Amino acid sequence: MENIDRFSINNIRKEFLNFYKSKGHLTEQSFSLIPKNDKSLLLIGAGMAPMKKFFTGAENPPSKRMATCQKCVRTGDIDNVGYTTRHLTFFEMLGNFSFGDYFKEEAISYAWEFLTEILKIDKDKLWVTVYKDDDEALKIWNKKVGLPLERIVKLGKEDNFWELEVGPSGPCSEIYYDTGADRGCDSSDCKPGCDCKRFVEIWNLVFTQFDKDENGNYNALLNPNIDTGMGLERVAVVLQDKDSVFDVEPLFTIIRKIVEISSVEYGTDKNKDTAMKIICDHSRAMTFLIADGVIPSNEGRGYVLRRLIRRAIRQGKSLGIQGEFLTETVQVVIDEWKEAYPQLLEKESYILKVVSLEEDKFKSTIDQGLELLQKEIETLKGSNKSTLDGEIAFKLYDTYGFPYELTEEILKENEFKFDKQEFLSIMEEHRVMAREARSKTGSSGWKDQEINIDVEKTIFTGYNKFSDEAKILSIIHDGDEVNSISEGQLGVIVLDKTPFYAESGGQIGDTGLFLADNFEAEVTNTKKFNSDIFIHEVSILKGSISIGDNVKALINIDRRKNIAKNHTCTHILHKVLKDLLGEHVNQAGSYVSDERLRFDYTHFEAVDSNLIKKIEKEVNEVILSDLKVNIELLSREEAQNSGATALFDEKYGCTVRVISVGDFSKELCGGTHVDVSSKIGLFKILYEGSIASGVRRIEAVTGRASLNYLNALNDLVDELAQTMKSTKDELLNKVNNLKKESKEKDKEIQRLNNELLKGSMDKILDQYEEINGIKFFTLKLKDKDANSLREIADKIKDKNNRTAILIASELNDKVLFVASVTKDLIDIGIQAGNLVKEAAKVAGGGGGGRPDFAQAGGKNLEKIDDAIEAAKKLLKSNI
Repeated sequence: MENIDRFSINNIRKEFLNFYKSKGHLTEQSFSLIPKNDKSLLLIGAGMAPMKKFFTGAENPPSKRMATCQKCVRTGDIDNVGYTTRHLTFFEMLGNFSFGDYFKEEAISYAWEFLTEILKIDKDKLWVTVYKDDDEALKIWNKKVGLPLERIVKLGKEDNFWELEVGPSGPCSEIYYDTGADRGCDSSDCKPGCDCKRFVEIWNLVFTQFDKDENGNYNALLNPNIDTGMGLERVAVVLQDKDSVFDVEPLFTIIRKIVEISSVEYGTDKNKDTAMKIICDHSRAMTFLIADGVIPSNEGRGYVLRRLIRRAIRQGKSLGIQGEFLTETVQVVIDEWKEAYPQLLEKESYILKVVSLEEDKFKSTIDQGLELLQKEIETLKGSNKSTLDGEIAFKLYDTYGFPYELTEEILKENEFKFDKQEFLSIMEEHRVMAREARSKTGSSGWKDQEINIDVEKTIFTGYNKFSDEAKILSIIHDGDEVNSISEGQLGVIVLDKTPFYAESGGQIGDTGLFLADNFEAEVTNTKKFNSDIFIHEVSILKGSISIGDNVKALINIDRRKNIAKNHTCTHILHKVLKDLLGEHVNQAGSYVSDERLRFDYTHFEAVDSNLIKKIEKEVNEVILSDLKVNIELLSREEAQNSGATALFDEKYGCTVRVISVGDFSKELCGGTHVDVSSKIGLFKILYEGSIASGVRRIEAVTGRASLNYLNALNDLVDELAQTMKSTKDELLNKVNNLKKESKEKDKEIQRLNNELLKGSMDKILDQYEEINGIKFFTLKLKDKDANSLREIADKIKDKNNRTAILIASELNDKVLFVASVTKDLIDIGIQAGNLVKEAAKVAGGGGGGRPDFAQAGGKNLEKIDDAIEAAKKLLKSNI
């Protein structure tokens, strides 16, 4: 074998892509771990997964020949990671692909050339398997490549045939490396397919030549494809002559860092080695997941990430690591993989921040959770039970943040299990309760469970109409269905159809009027009952109305238009945030009204003022571009394929509504929107800040509201300029000069106060009470800052021994306390910090400091005398 640097992961990756580039392949950077427009996958777990549409013909590939090194995450074998020599949750898959171009002969020849001529693997060490009926592949390996028949093994469908239930399928040929008889089973018939560890599979060549139909028939494809996959880490094991994927570089560099952090030697304890391998693997996985936009959460991809982080933290605990450590191992990953994946360096601070926040969050509960689980394990041992209650597992999940798989893993290590069915049942109950709590309406008091409406679903006509004629189907008053409602009463009216938008998707409900002969009602809000019946909350202004009567429903048009401006603007804002902050940004909530918009989004670090200005500028640029807003009704699959941003889950029907702002943004949305972006007017951010861990909020105004906001600011500036007797242009200089003059005057006042103080020091030195031979000075002053109080205390101490001092100053409607004691009192256990803390506590504050000097604050000026008295009692008790 040549030197390890030549066969490092980074070099093998480079050699592979360069080789296939020389063979006319388009070599691409790895696709994201987050599948694009593919709901069937949670994460990318194979080299061909991002290119499925090229194989099926749904999309045209950029080239008929492609080669990639694809990032992959698989958690199906997570329990084996660290325990076997080859399992990883994150790995890189080298692959070359042909979409109807070359086939078996070229695929096999290229693979053999790369392994034997580029990587210079000993030909005698290579074996292959072929599908038992694939004589074509066998012939190519034997006649074209020259591989002896005794090193070509025929295997059945289970091992050497790739297929889906329906669709592309075909035989495959796997290339194995012989690690030597000393690592085998001593059988004379040992060869690929044997259960021993002698033969390591390094490359799988899939020959997609059939289209399997629903009846199980294999129909020949007109243009067969090639899909190959070679695990980068596995081939590195072979080239570096290592026993495990964790021993290859640069994975072992991560292991070395863990050894450094834990002070535990690697290779001396099997359990500790396993813990280090798990941390190593999970550090890589979390780094790449976060870089691709996944954030920790309790659902979907975020749950996978959270599970990996918390599993690694638990393994760190088993190594005796007490503080945060994952940012150190993640830093190694960034440093070692940044050449191949520059985005790791670009997002370095963000990745480290996300890991640090998640580690800090779990740190506060993991010890308590482990202690609880250990107690439960001891209880199980004592009771001869083998199964932990699902309720306990849920408590660990809900209260202590333990992914249930972590609980399951720890129990398994102790030869126990938990009642998974009970756990899942309890979890579902809590989810239902949470959904019900969120669905409850607020101030109006109309809740689904309080009323019963049994009518056909409402037809919404408000996308195209601001008014409509409709029939009354139901009337609710005081929680009961009634036949009619009259002037002065409040209630709910349900129509057969309505132009009123019902509150949903963050957008508030419409308001307006119901009119009929001698009847008028104000609609104060519109909401949904059981998701498809629109309820109009009304106040009857004139006359009466009954079930079956017709009314004219008119929405407040001006209000609706302002809501539409804000709603379309949230779509633009969402896209701008993704463009400027990163693809990890996702909507975490929104509120769209006629007066303002609120947009909550996922992001783990503060957004500085310059970036906020840039966000605001970019949104306004899009608005002023006068982009047409297109609305399409598509099937869910069509919407996904179009690249629309949405959560494609059960809350959407078969047909969905896609809103496109020009070519800039595309989102799935049921709300109301402007028809061109310029109608939004000006966009102005009023607030940006954090509202929860990993979630931030922007509040903004558009249209007339932004104009009103700017006019108010202008009026304020005018008023300030008049007050300061200045022009607007000179106002800032005027204020700065005023601040400077004020500071100079404050200094002069302080100087004069100090002069006065010097003149009264003789009087102050006489103001003490002697307590068992200790002088206790107490002073009450006004408008003296901490420096002045310290100066007074020092002067008193300069003239006295065995002295304790407590000074209170009324300053800015609060009280400032300073305490000081001479060194001889410290020697007998009397400390300034204790005195000032006792006084501040009485005055509704707190503070502390050194034994000889301390300061504190209090809120209650009227408690100054009581505070001094409390300090005096403490002093007496300490003597």
